[in-house]
Amino acid sequence: MQDGTDHSRPEAAPEDRAQPLTRQDWLDLALRTLVEDGIDRVKVQIMARQLDVARSSFYWHFESREALHKAMLDEWLRKNTSPIIERAMRPAPDVIRAITNVFECWVDSSQFDPTLDMAVRLWARRSATVKSVVLQADEIRMDALRRMFLRYGLGEEEALIRARVLYFTQIGQYTLEEFEEPAVRFSHGPAYLHIFAGLMPDAAQCRELTQLVEDKVLGPLRRARD
Repeated sequence: MQDGTDHSRPEAAPEDRAQPLTRQDWLDLALRTLVEDGIDRVKVQIMARQLDVARSSFYWHFESREALHKAMLDEWLRKNTSPIIERAMRPAPDVIRAITNVFECWVDSSQFDPTLDMAVRLWARRSATVKSVVLQADEIRMDALRRMFLRYGLGEEEALIRARVLYFTQIGQYTLEEFEEPAVRFSHGPAYLHIFAGLMPDAAQCRELTQLVEDKVLGPLRRARD
């Protein structure tokens, strides 16, 4: 992840120090650019022009473009991996409700940003370093799901395979993008619970999933159209 002359930290002009931009401003723009245009457009000169600041002001927050790349990956891990682990570890009275907890990530983009996840995976095709981080994140996520299933009495192999089926299904769904309308997709929610858990959800469990989808997906979509 080299960027030619972007590695050394130049002296910033006094007026650059007065810029109100924060480290997070640069990071947010870098992540947004990654999602919208790809890693090739995440360049200091381009972003400085977009922010209407001197290029040298970037270096008050990052040592180099490589440091920005690391921060981008750290932010991706925080946004898209930590919530999965937290929900997989969250106490639940049964395995179906445990899976429903994890479903919160799939229906709430503030807990898991699918566009960012796909953008990082595309970046990983270009960089062995990024690919290593992505593979490690996948392992961490799936291991959290495996441990979740183990807590509810499943054997080692069954817990592993159910964790993989749950995770691969969701990541695969994101790659298909507009495969089906959300209302159609989530109408199959109880059947997904059945397949993932190996148990038929009862009426209360189905209602809880339906309410989650209504609150996080279908309700906001209806309000956006009105």
